[in-house]
Amino acid sequence: MGAYRNFVAWLGHGRWFGVMLRQLGGSRADRWLYRHFNGRLAITGPPIFPVLLLTTTGRRSGRPRTTPVIYVRDGERLVVSSEQTGQQRPAAWPLNLHAEPRVSVRLGAESAAYRGRPAAPDEVERYWPALLEAWPAHATYRARSGVRHIFVLEPARA
Repeated sequence: MGAYRNFVAWLGHGRWFGVMLRQLGGSRADRWLYRHFNGRLAITGPPIFPVLLLTTTGRRSGRPRTTPVIYVRDGERLVVSSEQTGQQRPAAWPLNLHAEPRVSVRLGAESAAYRGRPAAPDEVERYWPALLEAWPAHATYRARSGVRHIFVLEPARA
């Protein structure tokens, strides 16, 4: 699957790829597939990148908003990043997460409560290479948008 993963990663750098994900419902399809197949199927076929479903609370609507997000693991912490898929229009989930840090995370068939926070500068330095390894297009998106949001999601304690 290495060649296929590399091919999809290469496609991810294309400007049209970000537009497809944001404007044409690519994440809607991924969200549906993830829920119905417990993370075992994505729009790219079998999962080739680590993806979770992140449910934030809409900062204006107050309604749950779910989006597939590539992540890296650091022990029990999960680290996610948004560079707005390289577009100028802000992605909603980082804005929602800033407004309300309590989120739900679905990994495969399991869901759990987490609390998100912006990564500290030393964490950004530490996590950025791992995020690039997980999805190399993060760098392209950041170069296009000039934006990078990295969040650390920690399990919520009762």
